[in-house]
Amino acid sequence: MAGFFISWGGPGPPWPPLVSAPGLAVARNCDVGDEVGYHIGHSNVSGKTSVKRESTRCNFSQEVSPSVVYIKDLEVQVSAGKNKGKRLTNGSIKGEDDKDLEDARVEGTGSGFVLDKAGHIVTNYHVVAKLATDSSGLHRCRVLLENSDGRTFSREGKLVGFDPAYDLAVLKVDIEREKLRPALIGTSHDLRVGQSCFAIGNPYGFEHTLTTGVVSGLGREIPSPVGRAIRGAIQTDAAINAGNSGGPLIDSYGHVIGVNTATFTRKGSGISSGVNFAIPIDVVVSIAPSLIVYGTAVKDRF
Repeated sequence: MAGFFISWGGPGPPWPPLVSAPGLAVARNCDVGDEVGYHIGHSNVSGKTSVKRESTRCNFSQEVSPSVVYIKDLEVQVSAGKNKGKRLTNGSIKGEDDKDLEDARVEGTGSGFVLDKAGHIVTNYHVVAKLATDSSGLHRCRVLLENSDGRTFSREGKLVGFDPAYDLAVLKVDIEREKLRPALIGTSHDLRVGQSCFAIGNPYGFEHTLTTGVVSGLGREIPSPVGRAIRGAIQTDAAINAGNSGGPLIDSYGHVIGVNTATFTRKGSGISSGVNFAIPIDVVVSIAPSLIVYGTAVKDRF
């Protein structure tokens, strides 16, 4: 496949999150009434069908968005705020607080989704790879979440486990259970080529962006961040860009069927070719418990 190379969908550029313009955040600005006007002039039957389809898409987008999180990989600046000249033992920084984290340098961004009420969040390993391999103690992970009423807040994400071979990682945030909206977990074993799917994430800092497509292929093989093959990946033409990594690929019922992971880009352009990949949710469900309990996959424990 000359001229193309695999590009993991994140971490995205170290840009601050942008303020979403009207219409960009689909989950917040999609209105069924707008769609009715769009379909004027079509036959009554097709118009009603289209409006119903759009209404369904908007509804499940609104339902799923609070389960999707925005992840920032931060590097604390030793010279910033109270941290100036206060390197300590055990890799921590004396005086570290939220103000210091605001001054931290954003090393990358990505997405993830809430797995359970305990605060576990699934994302890609490559989104938090710097945190996983950090020996300086300067890297932090900030997770931005959204309430069901649309208000956003952030918490520090603690890395509890990861499996580079499958490009998966689990974070944990300490937060009140009632503020968390776990994603609805589906299954990937009965997916069919041609069925609709949707990717939700934070590409280029645009929060809760929804892209649409179909399952283009099944059982694909893609490289992991450590060079080993990931077999059984889902191929889709739903756009996955920098910052989308770790976000959910969902079906028409709002159930998570995969974790958005990588895209083929034309060499030198950085532009997606429309060939994108996700880790099947059945793989995630089989690996995540071991990551939460042991910090690593079962295969790496022996």
